[in-house]
Amino acid sequence: MLRVGSAVACMACRNLVSPNMGVRFRMPLQKLHPLSRAIHHRYNASVTPPHRSAARHFTSMSRLPMQPPKPSPGGHGSWRYQQHRNFWMLRLASRLLKLRYIVLGSAVGGGYTAKKTYEEWKDMLPDMGEYNWVIPDFFWELSKQIDLDKLTKMLPELVEIAKFLPELPDLDKIGENFTFLKSILFTAEAPGDTPVKAATDAPVTATPEASGKQFRKSSDKEKVDQLQEELLRTQMKYQRMLERLEKENKELRKVVLQKDEKGIHQRKVKVSKSLIDMYSEVLDILSDFDSNYNTQDHLPRVVVVGDQSAGKTSVLEMIAQARIFPRGSGEMMTRSPVKVTLSEGPHHVAMFKDSSREFDLGKEEDLAALRHEIELRMRKSVKEGQTVSPETISLSVKGPGIQRMVLVDLPGVISTVTAGMATDTKETIFGISKNYMQNPNAIILCIQDGSVDAERSIVTDLVSQMDPHGKRTIFVLTKVDLAEKNLASPNRIQQIVEGKLFPMKALGYFAVVTGKGSAGESIDSIKDYEEDFFQNSRLLRDGMLKAHQVTTKNLSLAVSDCFWKMVRESVEQQADAFKASRFNLETEWKNNYPRLRELDRNELFEKAKNEILDEVISLSQVTPKHWEAILQKKLWERVSTHVIENIYLPAAQTMNSGTFNTTVDIKLKQWTDKQLPHKALEVAWETLQEEFARFMAEYKGKDQDDIFDKLKEAVKDESIKRHKWNETAMDSLRVIQHNTLEDRSITDKPQWDAAIQFMEETLQARLKDTDSVINDMAGPYWKQRWMSWTSRSPEQHICNETKKELERLLKLHEDHTAYLANDEVTTVRKNLEGRGVEVDPVLIKDTWHQLYRRHFLQKALHHCNLCRRGFYYYQRQFVDSELECNDVVLFWRIQRMLLITANTLRQQLINTEVRRLEKNVKEVLEDFGEDNERKVHLITGRRVQLAEDLKKVREIQEKLEAFIEALHEEK
Repeated sequence: MLRVGSAVACMACRNLVSPNMGVRFRMPLQKLHPLSRAIHHRYNASVTPPHRSAARHFTSMSRLPMQPPKPSPGGHGSWRYQQHRNFWMLRLASRLLKLRYIVLGSAVGGGYTAKKTYEEWKDMLPDMGEYNWVIPDFFWELSKQIDLDKLTKMLPELVEIAKFLPELPDLDKIGENFTFLKSILFTAEAPGDTPVKAATDAPVTATPEASGKQFRKSSDKEKVDQLQEELLRTQMKYQRMLERLEKENKELRKVVLQKDEKGIHQRKVKVSKSLIDMYSEVLDILSDFDSNYNTQDHLPRVVVVGDQSAGKTSVLEMIAQARIFPRGSGEMMTRSPVKVTLSEGPHHVAMFKDSSREFDLGKEEDLAALRHEIELRMRKSVKEGQTVSPETISLSVKGPGIQRMVLVDLPGVISTVTAGMATDTKETIFGISKNYMQNPNAIILCIQDGSVDAERSIVTDLVSQMDPHGKRTIFVLTKVDLAEKNLASPNRIQQIVEGKLFPMKALGYFAVVTGKGSAGESIDSIKDYEEDFFQNSRLLRDGMLKAHQVTTKNLSLAVSDCFWKMVRESVEQQADAFKASRFNLETEWKNNYPRLRELDRNELFEKAKNEILDEVISLSQVTPKHWEAILQKKLWERVSTHVIENIYLPAAQTMNSGTFNTTVDIKLKQWTDKQLPHKALEVAWETLQEEFARFMAEYKGKDQDDIFDKLKEAVKDESIKRHKWNETAMDSLRVIQHNTLEDRSITDKPQWDAAIQFMEETLQARLKDTDSVINDMAGPYWKQRWMSWTSRSPEQHICNETKKELERLLKLHEDHTAYLANDEVTTVRKNLEGRGVEVDPVLIKDTWHQLYRRHFLQKALHHCNLCRRGFYYYQRQFVDSELECNDVVLFWRIQRMLLITANTLRQQLINTEVRRLEKNVKEVLEDFGEDNERKVHLITGRRVQLAEDLKKVREIQEKLEAFIEALHEEK
């Protein structure tokens, strides 16, 4: 009889009862399983069983009698054996009444044997740890998962058991039988089949003996292939079950998302922002903060990089479940980064960040419009002379079942700059890609075309430089169908997806198929084609590809899991970094600007806008007297030269009063018709500008800030540039000026005295200017030479000698005309040559002009002094009087014209032009308010930048904290 120790027997006990019962904890015998009591505790403790090493590898069922034992020689041994045999037969007879326990023990023993056999097989097989999620746990723990009650009901009757009972002790056959039983119990074709039903439907002809012989004849390779196929079928079965459940989940979530307060049938639902939307807003704010202040955030993004035409856009479209990007054959289509925020929603729609239009991705016309809009935005972002642009286009895509993540599609990496591209296109693409990939938390989705030679890849070197350890890289091999068809060595694909071919490392390797190359394929047709390809692919069937490494569905799940893992690991660190930045900025503000509010650039612009508008309004508060005085003064400064040189002097050189008045009238009429109105309007416009500038420069409010100086100057210049005087006022002004100049009637003595004073001041100013010109021509006098240690130049010496000679001539002829005759010029020249002075005739005439002018102005001033008492003669029209004061009347007419013109212009300024200028200022301020670049240029300084940084950092920190809170709630 085969006898074993208690240690082996306890194995069956542990497999049949719970760990808290049995021999291990010295429980009473009555609480043990009946089979354990019958086998384990039937021997006398004094009898020592013989040593059998083979029995240690089996269960307690090995104690059943396999063959009659031989009696030992000797009386005592024979008697003891006979006694023991009689006891065993009685025991066996009693236990035959409970054969089902014996058969059950056989099943358990066979399970243990099968488990040992499986352990030996598993050592020869590759690592199947990746398939643990596919095969249920009860496959590995059969002894704990078998339902004993159901198993006993499935056993045959006692008569049938007796037929193969003698063969039960053959433990090898027990293991084979149990393997066959396992295949019956756990192989079900339909997902809903139960083990009991599968067992009852098993074919009767498949006997355990035949199954065991066939199993032994199969080679090891066939066993591995059979197991591989079984695993693939099991995975496909569970994959179909998972897809069905996901589809039902999509429908349920769609219904839930569509529900709101107004009912389930409403198209647009009002729900709170999703987690991914909040995260996308944080990224947008950080992107704006980075571009304006040259900083770099470290929040995760999925950066899609790859060689041109490697299939980046197709992979992104498969993840987004829509053909949303413009397509081209062999040409660069992605010309700027496109940030796509993917999220789940009740409807499959897309929307740009800066637009309210919603594109229905289920309609082909909306898809075409979306592709056209993306292409248009890309072309607008590219500046003249460039091929690609670093400006990011933000797009959000929502739909049922879409994995939540943020992807950035970058322009494809190129190796050669072709015709039509900018010369720096290659370097620009590399710079954009490195800028996104250098983020330590960015997930790099490296896309490689599987249909081309691996040696042609450029992007793998770039990715290995940015992520040498592969801690945040996911490698995707596209166009696997073409690769399997064209490549002579399929092992090359296996080397790629195992990370042994390219000089780069990655977290995971995936193989996908994104269509047959037709632009008209739908996403559903691509999915079906991809699934059919991998189901029939020998790459998967031969074990070169693992089931979890294929299809874009598995890729999107893996990328989403990696993305959110990165987000959870880095978002709190980023929030802490901004919290520290906020503290530093607030401390700097308190130390440098303790009494000022933290106003950012927009708030400062609004404050400056109000101040400028107040200054423009203050123009209307200027008194009429001030306007008229300024206008009259500026107008005379502008026209005085013309009046003296072109009107007064030519007329005053005539011999009689009639000729004087005629000349004056003609010249005044010509002047009024052609020049005077234009000059007057120019003076008025310049006066308005000067007053406007003066008010803006001198305006002192309690909140006056020099930080607005550049803005005010720009507003002033732009407003004046846009302002145009009302042209209709010119005609009326011309009529007024013409009528004023025709009037010669001086009504009272004060007006006469005012005209004389005006004439005297004007002539004295001209005489002073003339003396200054003569002194410059002749050089310093002897007093100046001695006091200032100066001397005359040779030209001044010649001019001084000429002046002396002409003064002698003028003294001899005080009534000389304004011009010298030719013989007089010759005489003066000869006289100077006689004194050794060579002089040019032009110099003689120029010197005579200034000397005669001074002589004439001196005579006019003397005559003006005589006319102070001439008002009485004027009233009598100078009858019986040698005194004629027509020049005084001329200056009175000019003075009155200036006064009336100033009054007219003042009315136009107050009533019309100031209001129009105020309107222009408002328009300029509105334009400046919409132009952020101009505001940044005009409102500058550390204070502005510090306030701007503070506002941005606070906003980012608040959104990060809100996102972290929502992230914790979801978790």
